[in-house]
Amino acid sequence: MARKPNYDFERRERERLKAIKVAEKAQAKKEARERARQENAGTADKADAAGEAEKT
Repeated sequence: MARKPNYDFERRERERLKAIKVAEKAQAKKEARERARQENAGTADKADAAGEAEKT
């Protein structure tokens, strides 16, 4: 005999898993933005230091 479907539970479970996936993706994007920001800041600092060294 087949089991009785529990549509509400199944839908909530799908939505919960989807929300977790979306949150993980958002966190990964946030970390990537922060990493890129730090790399750009590091590159800018080096460029500024090189520019000042050439002036003196």
